Amino acid sequence: MNIAPLVGFLLLFKSGVFEPPREAPDFALQGSNGAEVKLSQYRGKVVVLGFGFSHCPEICPTTLDRLAKAKKRLGAAGNDVQVVYVTVDPERDTPQRLKTYLAAFDPAFIGGTGSAAQLERVQKEYGIIAKKVGQHGIDHTTSVYLIDRQGLLRVMVPYGKSADDIAHDAAILLKK
Repeated sequence: MNIAPLVGFLLLFKSGVFEPPREAPDFALQGSNGAEVKLSQYRGKVVVLGFGFSHCPEICPTTLDRLAKAKKRLGAAGNDVQVVYVTVDPERDTPQRLKTYLAAFDPAFIGGTGSAAQLERVQKEYGIIAKKVGQHGIDHTTSVYLIDRQGLLRVMVPYGKSADDIAHDAAILLKK
């Protein structure tokens, strides 16, 4: 079996690749847009799935800023990218709070919240660890996932990747 074409394809991405790709676990949460948000409703788009919270002082706003810049760098193709940001802080992140927070980065970003039990299930399915630290802090996994148009997990972007790298990887998935 000649794996050279496969290796070449995998090296195109700037971040970690799921090989083989696998189905992204679906979920249903309260959306910041006032409706139920399901991952499956975005089939046909590239989904950028992240986890964080609106009171985060540094990591989350940095990530969201890079995601907004990456989407802009894609130009018109950015319309086929949907950022879904799931809270790890259900006590403080109401749908309205998430809407206001995310709109500061891009009004098209959608937040998801729910009960602690709902969010724990979603976190577990994606391997997200979130732990309260002190009175108001939460340490959590900072990577984001890129999910292709068919709903498959394709790329895990570690914290610190540039907007250019994120746009590069999303552009590859947009071509498929």
